[in-house]
Amino acid sequence: MSAVPIPVHISKPKPFVLYTAGTPNGRKVSVFLEELRAVYGEKVDYDVEKIDISRNVQKEPWFINLNPNGRIPVLVDRARDDFVVFETAAILLYLEQHYDPERKLGFDPVLQPNDYSEMLQWMLWAHGGVGPMQGQANHFNRAAPVDIPYAKKRYILETKRLYGVMEIRLTDRDYLAGPGRGVYSAADINVFPWIRVHQFAGIESLDEWPSLQMWFDRIEAREAVQNGLAIP
Repeated sequence: MSAVPIPVHISKPKPFVLYTAGTPNGRKVSVFLEELRAVYGEKVDYDVEKIDISRNVQKEPWFINLNPNGRIPVLVDRARDDFVVFETAAILLYLEQHYDPERKLGFDPVLQPNDYSEMLQWMLWAHGGVGPMQGQANHFNRAAPVDIPYAKKRYILETKRLYGVMEIRLTDRDYLAGPGRGVYSAADINVFPWIRVHQFAGIESLDEWPSLQMWFDRIEAREAVQNGLAIP
């Protein structure tokens, strides 16, 4: 059994520890943190502990103590008594609640209740749809021990259907939630890393969804996004 990895600090500990891996779910959180760092600096700085999911490190007892579901990512908030948050959408909403006072990546639930609700709707839609369905497409196209054409077709078609839902929403809009053409927010960050790996799922291009493609290009061009995608 591996011991809990404890980062060594010479100076003051950073506010967070992010246990993560180079997956779409892991990169949702690193992108969000990098966007926050671009605004608030060291207040949202963090240590990174890379979890080797190929060796099932996330199933070891020390990790299960952090997240009983045995999945990455997990965020530990040192600034709030080592409070632990798991599930990507929950982590993004937690960070937005506690560490984005200017609402640069979200909306005030009291002052902007409709915009806030839209953000939640699109986050939960992606959390229950794009991630699981595209994840199954990834599995049956890349990792299944036997070739099951029905499963491959089913999950690719469902992923494409979900991309079509985003295409409908993004027609004449720049972002998923917010007034007018939309405002860049947690709703976009929560689904962007999945769209980024569409080829891995067997979807060669986004040409079929031009508004989705423009949305993707717009987000990918952000410096903080590129920084977040480089982690771990």
